[in-house]
Amino acid sequence: MVTWRTRDIVVTAVIGVVFGVVFFAWNGFYAAMSFLTPPLQDWSYGMWLVPAVLAPLVVRKPGAALLAEMAAAGVSALLGSQWGPDVLLSGFVQGAAAELVFGFVGYRRWSLVVVSVAALASAAGAWGHDWAIYYADASIELQLARYVVMGASAIGFAALGSLALERSLRRAGVLEGFGSAAV
Repeated sequence: MVTWRTRDIVVTAVIGVVFGVVFFAWNGFYAAMSFLTPPLQDWSYGMWLVPAVLAPLVVRKPGAALLAEMAAAGVSALLGSQWGPDVLLSGFVQGAAAELVFGFVGYRRWSLVVVSVAALASAAGAWGHDWAIYYADASIELQLARYVVMGASAIGFAALGSLALERSLRRAGVLEGFGSAAV
C-alpha cells in the first residue's frame, strides 16, 4: 500500500493550482490562435497535459496525475475558462489516462519512454473527449491528423517539459525527500 504524506498532497495540489492559472492564460493564447484551423491549432495542446505528467514525476504516487489535472481544471474553470465546467471532464480523462501508464509500470519507471507514453495517453484521452464533444462531425482524416499533432505537442510540452521542470527542481534542491530526488 502506498501512503500519501501531507507534503505529497500539498505539492500535487500546488502543481495543479499553478497550472490552473497557466491554463487560464493558455486558454487566451489558444483562442488567439483560432486563425489556425484544426489540426494546426492543436500544436499547443500539450500544455494542458503537463500536470498529468509532472505531478507523478515529482511525487511518484498513484493518483498524482488525476489529482493535479483535476486541481488545474478546477482552477481554470473557476477563473472563467471558455469551455466552462467541461474542463473538469477533460481534466479527468487526461489525468486518468496518464495514471494508467504510470500504474502499468508500478509507479517505478520514469524514463523518457514511459513519460512520453503517459503524455501520449493523456493526449489520447483529451482527443477522445474532444472528438465526442467538439468534433463529432469531423472526418476521420481530420481526427487522426488532430491526434498526430496533439501527440507531438504532448511529447514536447508534457513529456520533455515535465522532465526539464522536474530536473530543474531537483537540481535546485526543492525535491529533497521526494522519490524523484533519488534519480
